[in-house]
Amino acid sequence: MHPHHVAVVAFDRISPFHLSVPCLVFGEPRPGVPAYTLQVCAAEPGPLNTSAGFSLNCEHGLQALQQAQTIVVPSWRDPHERPPPALLDALVAAHDRGAQLVGLCLGAFVLAETGLLDGRTVTTHWAWADLLAQRFPRLRVNAEVLYIDDGDLLTSAGTAAALDCCLHLLRQRCGAEVANQVARRLVVAPHRQGGQAQFIEQPLPASAQGDRLGELLDWVRAHLDQPHSLDSLAERALMSRRSFTRHFRRLTGSTVGAWLLAERLALSQQLLERGEQSVDSIAALAGFGSAASLRQHFNAALGLSPLAYRRSFRGA
Repeated sequence: MHPHHVAVVAFDRISPFHLSVPCLVFGEPRPGVPAYTLQVCAAEPGPLNTSAGFSLNCEHGLQALQQAQTIVVPSWRDPHERPPPALLDALVAAHDRGAQLVGLCLGAFVLAETGLLDGRTVTTHWAWADLLAQRFPRLRVNAEVLYIDDGDLLTSAGTAAALDCCLHLLRQRCGAEVANQVARRLVVAPHRQGGQAQFIEQPLPASAQGDRLGELLDWVRAHLDQPHSLDSLAERALMSRRSFTRHFRRLTGSTVGAWLLAERLALSQQLLERGEQSVDSIAALAGFGSAASLRQHFNAALGLSPLAYRRSFRGA
C-alpha cells in the first residue's frame, strides 16, 4: 500500500490540541502500519500564533495542498470570520481533483464557506451548531453525532470528537485492528458511540486489571460463540442478578443484552475485514446462531449487509 499524503491546515491563533489530533493519528510512524506522509501547511504567512501563547513556523504553505489526498482543517479561530480567500480557493481546487476534505470541530465553518457542503448533512461543535445552520441554510446540520462521513467530505463535533473522526479514517484505510492499536496507545476508546451507525467497531468498555467483572467481560469476548445471558453471567461472577446488573451497567453503561450485541457485531466486523470466512461461519463464531440473524442485526445497526460491509473495506 502506497503512502497516503495528509495535509493539515494551520492558521493564526490555532488551538494546539486540534492541530495535534491529526498529527498524532497520521503523523507518527508505526511498525507494520501502512505509511502516511503528513505535512502541516500554513494558511497564512508565519510565524503563526497559537491560542496557548506560543508560535509555529511551518515549512509548507498552501501549495502543499496540491498533492494531498486528504486535507484536514482542524477547527477555525472564529466561526464569525470568513477564512482567507486563498485557503478557500485551495480547498476547492483540491476537492475538484479528488482530494478528501475533513473539517474538525469549527473546521466545518471553513468547508461551509467553500460551498462544497451545500446539500450535505454535517456536524460541528454543539455550541456552534445553530450558528452554522443559520449562516449556511443549505446545510443539514446534525448536532447529535460525533462525526459524519459523507465520503469526500467529513465533519466532526467538537474537541475530542476529532479523535473519533481521525480514528475512523485510519480504520477505513488500515482496518479495525490497526485503528484499535492506535486508540489504545492514545489511551482513548476505539470508538465512542455517537448516535449514528458508522463503519467502525463498537466501543470496548474499560476493565481494570484484576477486576472480577472486567475479567469476566474479557472471557465473554473470547467465547462469543457460546450462549450467554444475564443469569449465566451473574452466576459466573458469583453475584446476584440484581447486584450483577447494577455493577455491569456501572462498568459498561449498558445492559447485558445491548453489550453482547455490540461485541458480537464488533467481532463480525473484524472477521469480515480480515478474512474470507462465509457469513454462516462468521455468524457462528460471533454467536448470532444463523446468517439470517447476523444480516438482520447488521442491517439494523449499520444500515448495510455483511457482504456490503466487506466490499466497502476491500474497495478502501
